[in-house]
Amino acid sequence: MSDQPRPRRSYAAYASALLGLLSLFGVLCFHFPELLTSQDFRKVYTEQFARHLLLVGLVAAFVLGTLAILRDRNKRVALTGVGAATLAVLLGGTNVQFDSIGKTPYSLGLDWFVISLFFSALVFVPMERFLGKRELSPLRPGWRTDLAYFFMSHVLVQFILILVTASTSTIAGLALFPSLKAAIQSLPTWAQFLIAVFVADLAQALLHRAYHNIPWLWRFHAVHHSSRAMDWLAGSRVHFVEIVLTRSAVLLPLLVLGFSASAVNAYVVLVGLQAVLAHANLGIRFGWLEYLLVLPRYHHWHHARHKDYLDVNYAIHLPLVDMLMGTFKLPKKQEEWPEEYGVMKLETVPRGILGQHLMPFQGGKKFDDYVA
Repeated sequence: MSDQPRPRRSYAAYASALLGLLSLFGVLCFHFPELLTSQDFRKVYTEQFARHLLLVGLVAAFVLGTLAILRDRNKRVALTGVGAATLAVLLGGTNVQFDSIGKTPYSLGLDWFVISLFFSALVFVPMERFLGKRELSPLRPGWRTDLAYFFMSHVLVQFILILVTASTSTIAGLALFPSLKAAIQSLPTWAQFLIAVFVADLAQALLHRAYHNIPWLWRFHAVHHSSRAMDWLAGSRVHFVEIVLTRSAVLLPLLVLGFSASAVNAYVVLVGLQAVLAHANLGIRFGWLEYLLVLPRYHHWHHARHKDYLDVNYAIHLPLVDMLMGTFKLPKKQEEWPEEYGVMKLETVPRGILGQHLMPFQGGKKFDDYVA
């Protein structure tokens, strides 16, 4: 066996592959908007914006892929990017035309996946490169699994919403706490938003603690904790069942108490941003803000493979929630970070998204090919 070091991966080649495939997905969205794009998300961006973004992706995929090929670095990966971009152009590129988009009972959120992944990577990859607590490659072990989870949660967003709505609509329709509901609805949107953050975080923290302390729930949640590296993509590793359960538990009190659509929508935006930020590999010293908001070091200790941190830091937004629950714990020295991440019994969680989705139904089985 050779002792020669493995050649370094070319980020240009992988960026080309990512952009080429995203561009191809974008062209498919233009061809089949009713089936592949989310009706709710289409309201957020314009057709012109999508076409300009597609053009940027195509040009960058060709340039970065060609550069990697000329440098003889990860040529197969670079050719994937150039080939995908070429196919996207042959399928019409930015010139694909379509009539008005009709309504369908359901659709995939491929546009949500493309745009979210593009901008998340654009923001967090450079940030983690220059401000990271650890020197961690974007292509670290397990990144393909986490990218598959990112794809699943975004593309199936409408199906998740249908399941969440079905599980909460009946109870939410009950006229519970009418006086409290009226009082909340009389408040300005910003006040409703702040209260909604606290209520939702408390509901989620209680469920989160149940995930850790009830064995059959833990098997679902163990998937999320199985990531051995923490970065912006790691937070995507969540079992489909847990996604539905958690979103239902969070949405239910917000609907029952009658928060306005604007306040709920603002909360949804916060969830998306903070979920990525809390898992990110950022070594910034936030000082007193760590006691006001859940930031990377706070949540990283929740993911620590350390016996003293198995039952702490359940809040997603506000450390105050953990303080009230008696589960707040954070080293006072800001330079103290976990040495290792992952579940305590590594052999109980297999590799790969398919195996991890089947794992909770296999009764605590131990696996030979596990997350190590």
